Order: sequence, then structure tokens, then C-alpha cells
Amino acid sequence: MIDQATIARILDSAEIVDVVSDFVNLKRRGVNYLGLCPFHNEKTPSFTVSPSKGIFKCFGCGKGGNAVNFIMEHENLTYPEALKWLAKKYNIEVIEKEETEEEKQLKDERESMMIVTSFAGKYFTRYLWEKEEGKAVGLSYFRERGLRDDVIKKFELGYCPDGKTVFADNAQKEGYKMEFLEKTGLVIRRDDWVRDRFAGRVMFPIHNLAGRVIAFGGRILKDDPRAAKYVNSPESEIYHKSQVLYGIFQAKREITQADKCYLVEGYTDVLALHQAGVKNVAASSGTALTSEQIRLIKRFSANITIIYDGDEAGIKASLRGIDLVLEEGMNVKVLLLPEGEDPDSFSRSKSASGLADYLKNNETDFIRFKTNLLLKETENDPVGRARLITDIIRSVAVIPDNITRSVYLKECSRLLKVEEEVLYAEVRKFKRKRRDDLRKAGLREQTRAKTKQPEIIEREQEVVSIEESELLRFLIKYFNIPLFEKQDEEDRVREVTAGEFIISEAEEDELIPEGSILLKILQELKEKIGEEGFEPIKYCIHHPDERISRLASGLLSEKYVESKRWHKAGYYAEREEEILDILIPKIVNEFKIRKVREMINELNIQIDTSSKSGDYEKIFEYQSTIMKLKKVEKELSDKLGNRTFI
Repeated sequence: MIDQATIARILDSAEIVDVVSDFVNLKRRGVNYLGLCPFHNEKTPSFTVSPSKGIFKCFGCGKGGNAVNFIMEHENLTYPEALKWLAKKYNIEVIEKEETEEEKQLKDERESMMIVTSFAGKYFTRYLWEKEEGKAVGLSYFRERGLRDDVIKKFELGYCPDGKTVFADNAQKEGYKMEFLEKTGLVIRRDDWVRDRFAGRVMFPIHNLAGRVIAFGGRILKDDPRAAKYVNSPESEIYHKSQVLYGIFQAKREITQADKCYLVEGYTDVLALHQAGVKNVAASSGTALTSEQIRLIKRFSANITIIYDGDEAGIKASLRGIDLVLEEGMNVKVLLLPEGEDPDSFSRSKSASGLADYLKNNETDFIRFKTNLLLKETENDPVGRARLITDIIRSVAVIPDNITRSVYLKECSRLLKVEEEVLYAEVRKFKRKRRDDLRKAGLREQTRAKTKQPEIIEREQEVVSIEESELLRFLIKYFNIPLFEKQDEEDRVREVTAGEFIISEAEEDELIPEGSILLKILQELKEKIGEEGFEPIKYCIHHPDERISRLASGLLSEKYVESKRWHKAGYYAEREEEILDILIPKIVNEFKIRKVREMINELNIQIDTSSKSGDYEKIFEYQSTIMKLKKVEKELSDKLGNRTFI
């Protein structure tokens, strides 16, 4: 367990903007920051970070919370694990009691796999720098490729010792189970046959956005025609290659600062460009570019330049990736290197300034690239030229933004010497077909779903009504604010705070059900009434109960801010803090009406049930209670100025 003093230090140190910026490209918008939500796919930013309140809130998917909640959600960590993650980021020492065997067994499978890959990464790195085989084979290879020691260390490159089970034996001696060595793909097991997957290979650890090792790429150094040159970790619970980019962890800050990402193909391409001063670079690791990988880049920048080899394979790879990037609403450029060169070899042949100039001066807009490339192939072929135009229009048609699409169509019209109206007609035709295809696919999916057993998803979620939300928001936000003065039995006048009034009114009629999140918050805050220096907003946002923390963060996030132009124009809207004495009693009464009506509805259901069973005594009892509740409802409605029919 982490002691409360350490937790307090972590929460005080964790700046929400600093934490979220490690994963999301944030832009300042007034007093807050705005970015694309990392939890769902969106094209228009709705993810807001408030540095003053220390919270984030997405108005698209509804997720919100503090820095700890963000790390829990993004990295799929428990509350203690998220605290440790933040402690590591801010160099705060966390002292815990030693884990028992029972506690170790309770660790979930995913975390166990992360622990194993972390051990493997450190083992391979140590072997590279400390063991004779590692230095003679692995380190000498990296140095022969021209890599500096600081780059080797930064990317945590390593070496897996040659031999059938050298790594597996060492891992098991250290207490790591064969079950997780196998599940992470570090070891291959077939019945009684066991072998290290990466034996005799130099190692390229693959990190997630948080910097944790989740997989490896290994390059063989022997001349063995039967062995693959590169071997990667298999898909696992912690590693999905279509969702990962090599080097993104080391490059994310530079991508944000430069507002551009260079995308290459392989591990050594990233290393070479990074060493040459181009640090905003990541690689698809030899796989075809995917939408998930593009969205990963989009978190940090909307601008991407695809760099591929100058051979035919590189050209085809460029063309395949362009449409995917355009479909995500990103600005894409293409840079083909001279024939026979790849980013690794080319960067070593240039000075840092020469490479930067080449990249800047030779990147091409995708329309020009695709048009110039394909026009050469169809120079004297009218049918081929028609196919080319259709191909280019398909690329333009997937661009989501209308203005960007129209600019590209104008450029296409000029380059291809085709009237704009003809191109627009083709775009409309393509988009119509695409919509029809999606609709048909949706109908097929619905048909399949009807034949399947309904899936039950259990998720702990508190349902909070509008009235409850407003009651809680005012309670937390204005807890310590004096609401009115009250005279006690000894004729002494004292101030009643908003928190004291709301809690006493909510408790008075016993309308809140046992076990609800609302009751828990009210009971905890009741104990804090009159406590000097108590900060209700901080207390709730940083509450260890994730439900309370998320609920408070969501309630205190304001999507709309009153424009200063209204005041300049002579308009004036009263701020809520200026009329709390009117608003809070109104909100309390609205909350009570809601609860009374819920009770009436519940009693009506009970009456229906009793009617079927013929229990008329119960029916009379329920009807009598309903009449009393109707009177209460009328009294509350009269206070609010509403009409109620009994």
C-alpha cells in the first residue's frame, strides 16, 4: 500500500496538462487546453483540459477525471499502478510493504506480461553492454552501422544471447514464469521442446506511448538462409502491431513541437534519422500502414510526411498509405528518396543540415506525387489515363473536410486538364457508392447480430439524474460559500454555508437511497463541514474512489464560457455565484420533486403487481401513500412556481 503522505505528494506534483501532453497534442484555448480525444475516434477536438481545476473532460465520449484517472484509462492501470506511474514521472520515491505471494498471484495477466517484457528489455540491454558476446557481436554491429552510443542507449537496444534457452533459463531463475514468457512470445514452447525466439539477434524494444516495453524486433546477424532476417514478437494481450509505431514514445514531444511526423518503414530508419537530428520520426515496422497507427500520430500532429525507399516497392507502399491518411483528415506529403537509397543509408550520406534541407525541399503534395507518377505510366493510353483520373478522385473523395477537398479538386483539374465539374461529379458518384456499401454492410451486420446470443456487458456505472448532477455541482463548487444568516435558539446569528444547507435539506426527507454515490458524497462532505482549510473541489477530484473522482470532474467541466463580447456590447448576465441564495433552494426543491415523482412511479408499479395478485390491502396502502406524496409534490411545485395536477 502507498501511504497517504506519498499519495498527496504525487497528486500535488501531477500537473494535468503536463501529464496529458505526453499522449495528446494540446492547443491553448482561453484558460483551457483543447485536443483530439485519445479514447475515441474524433475529427473535431472536444477533449478539454483545465489546468486550474486539474481535470480533463471529453464532451464527445463523456470520459473525464484527474491526472490519475487519465493514466488509469489510457494505460489500463489500477489506481495504485497509476499513482506509481506518476511517481516515476515526477521522481517521487514510493515505499511500499513487500508483496505477499497471494498479492503477486492477484496481478492480472496483462500486467504480468508487461513485467516480463520489462525484465527482458533490461536483460537484453545489460547483455549488450556487459557481456563479452553482447559487446563482440551486438554492440559492434550497431557501431558498424554508424550508431552512436547515446542513440543505442536512448532506444534501449540490446542483444539476446545465442543458444537454445539461455534467456529462458535466466528468466526462470529470476522467478519469471514460463507461462508469461510464452505468452509474450519471448520463448517458443511445443510440448517438451523450448527455444528462445530471439536467440543470437540484436534487439529493438518496442515501447508504448507511456514508455513501457510491450514487444521486440530482433535482427539475425548470422548468414542463415533458413532464418528470417527480422523476427517480431507475436500478437499478444499487450501488443497489437497494427496499433503501434516504433519510436513514437521517443518522438512524441518532437512531433508536437515541429507539428509534423516523418513516417518511415523500419527500425534502423528511425535510428539513423534520429541520430541525424530528425527526431520527429516513427516507423510502421514493416507492416502496412493502418488507421490505428495514423490516429496515433494524429494525437500529436495533423501533418505527416511519408518517407519510403525510391524503389518500386517503396512507391507502392506510399500509394497504399495515402488514402488512409487522407481519410483521417490529415495533411499528407510524400518524399521518395533517390533510387537505391533508404532513410538509413541516405541520412548517413548527408550532413545534418543537408538532410534537413533535402527533406524540406523534396517533399511533395500527394496530388502532385500521385499525378506525376501515374501520368508517366499512361502517357499514350487514353483508357489508362481515365483509370488514373478515377484513382486520384477516389483519394480526394475520402477527405472529410469540404474546403480541403475542393482545393485539391481545383489542383487536380489544373494538373489533369479535366473540368472541375466533371471531377465533382465523379466525387459525388464515388461517395454515393461508398455510402451504399456501408449501408449494405451495416444491414448484414444487423442480420448477423439478430442470430447471435445477446452479449451481456457488466459495467459499474452510476446513473445520475440532471437534478442530482446540479445538486452535486453546487454542493462541491460552493461548499464553503455563506448562503444566508440564521438565528439560533440563543438569538445568536451565524452563517449557513451552501454545503451545510444542501446536506441538511437532502437528509431531512430521507429521499436518497442507501448505497448510492450521492449518499456517499453527502455523508463524507457532512463530516468536513466547518473544517478549516477544507477544499471540496480538490477533495472530490482526487478522491480514491474512481466513481467520485470521475463524477466530480465531469460536473465541474464547463463546456461553454460566457463571451466577453456580451459585456462589451452592454449585455449583462448574472453569474450564478451572485444569486446562490435563489439558485440553491430552487435546485434543492427540483431535486426533491424528482425523487418524489420517482417514488410515485415506483408505487404505481407496486399497485399493478398487487392488482394481479389480488392484494387489495396493499393497494389501498400504496394509494394512500401516493396521495400524501402528491401533496408534497404540489407544495414543492408551488415553491418553484410550477403547475401540478393531482
